[in-house]
Amino acid sequence: MRWFSTRRVLLVVALVLAAFVVMRLTPPDTIRPTVPDNVFRDVLAPVQSGLTWIGVQANSIITWPVTIFKAGMYNQSLEEEVALLKSQVIQIEELRLENERWAALLDFKLTMAGSHEMIAARVVGRDPGNWFGSITLNRGSRDLIRENMAVTTPDGLVGRVVSVSNSTCEVLLITDPRSGVGALIQETRTAGIVEGTTVSSGMTTMIHIPNSVEVTAGQVVITSGFGSIYPKNLPIGSIIDIYSEPSGLFNSADVRPFADLSRLEEVLIILDTLE
Repeated sequence: MRWFSTRRVLLVVALVLAAFVVMRLTPPDTIRPTVPDNVFRDVLAPVQSGLTWIGVQANSIITWPVTIFKAGMYNQSLEEEVALLKSQVIQIEELRLENERWAALLDFKLTMAGSHEMIAARVVGRDPGNWFGSITLNRGSRDLIRENMAVTTPDGLVGRVVSVSNSTCEVLLITDPRSGVGALIQETRTAGIVEGTTVSSGMTTMIHIPNSVEVTAGQVVITSGFGSIYPKNLPIGSIIDIYSEPSGLFNSADVRPFADLSRLEEVLIILDTLE
């Protein structure tokens, strides 16, 4: 009886070992699905596909608000960066233009160094109601500025100092009706006086030109140096029109200033005539 039981145990062990060996020697991919398995998979395939699509859509719906929020934040960040870059570009361009203006002033100052002592000044004020009448500069008595000093730019004459405080001065522009400048027509050396016209015109008029002198548009008008305010040979402007004065003895000419008096930012004050 004990021998029979031992044989049964050995047989079971042998069968288990044989099954284990067969399982190890048989590749998984050689196991062929049965017909019921194929049918079951075919039936479940559409269901699985549908469930997969529903899962993808559900995930999209759930994550969509987060995606939109992140996109909005990123877009806002880009807009802020673009605005910052635009601001920096504007600032760089403004610095470039300012450097060009100061360089032109310095070149002109060096050119005139043999005859005039000059100091650069910045326009810090302008009367809105008298745009072409006067400007305020950031130079005053502490900078040795005095009344009746001439003010110019590399392009042309600006005006003269009419009042001075410790740190600023007011300049009467040549386009103001109260202004008068002794002048010459450069080509003919004909003398006259350049006066301001209406405040808003931005123009000047050269008066008392003898009608015996031929005057043509395009001729250049410069300072004559007569008197003690404006040094000689500073450019004023060019003639654009000529007409007879009521007396019939003289002509007048409209003169457009070379300096753009409506857009002044930096100027030069002539401190002294060294000639």
